[in-house]
Amino acid sequence: METSKRYRFGTWATEMVMILVALLFLVPFYFLFVNSVKSFGDLLTDSAAWPQTFVWSNYARAWSITRFPEALWNSLVVTVVSNLLLVLISSMAAYRMVRRPTRYNRVLFSLFVAAMVIPFQSVMIPLVKVVSTLDLMNSISGLVICYLGFGAPMSIFLFHGFVKGVPVEVEEAATVDGCTPYGVFFRVVYPLMLPMMVTVIILNTLWIWNDYLLPSLVLQKAELRTIPIATYAFFGQYTKQWDLALPALVLGILPVIVFFLAMQKYIIQGIMAGSVKG
Repeated sequence: METSKRYRFGTWATEMVMILVALLFLVPFYFLFVNSVKSFGDLLTDSAAWPQTFVWSNYARAWSITRFPEALWNSLVVTVVSNLLLVLISSMAAYRMVRRPTRYNRVLFSLFVAAMVIPFQSVMIPLVKVVSTLDLMNSISGLVICYLGFGAPMSIFLFHGFVKGVPVEVEEAATVDGCTPYGVFFRVVYPLMLPMMVTVIILNTLWIWNDYLLPSLVLQKAELRTIPIATYAFFGQYTKQWDLALPALVLGILPVIVFFLAMQKYIIQGIMAGSVKG
């Protein structure tokens, strides 16, 4: 009986701690949403207070100034196309490296892993030079190619660990049944990678959707701006329009929050599958 009481108390205490930690992490969202419907004066007076009057016109003005539908479309195209290419190319590369462990493939995989620790700022200037030389500046396709290069190391690393857990016997049986190497991959191995695919898509979406630095280097034209670049228009050298920037931030994070909440159950499943089978 005493052990049961201690167990219930420990469970209750753990749940309370988890609730408090969750509330702590939700505090920034409170400030973001609450201040997005305040006037500029009320926002500066007391940013933590509940709005006395809800100024919903802030959203309409932010929508118009940022040309939000255009920025949303650009962000969607970049994120979706980059994810599709990363999942396809990275999964194929990882599969080849695992099933053909030659010296060349081992060295190549080591280079991909090493690339994960290189900070973006150290290659920023050479990147701009290369992109300009290849005539990819002010191009959505150029930005997608950059994301493909920077996102491939982590994606290949995750797929590499997952492929090690796929039984070789399944592929051998498919080969006996007449499958070509591409047929074995796309008909047998590729469907088994679904948990890791979802994980890679989620992680890359959170990165690409919220990225500001890389699009600001590659995209200079106003009609090509993604959401983070469009939001930055409210921050000048002498003025900061918080009453418009915060609604723009809310509009920008809502799609990715909905996507994350819908797909979050796959994150731990996929990461665990890729980490314990190496």
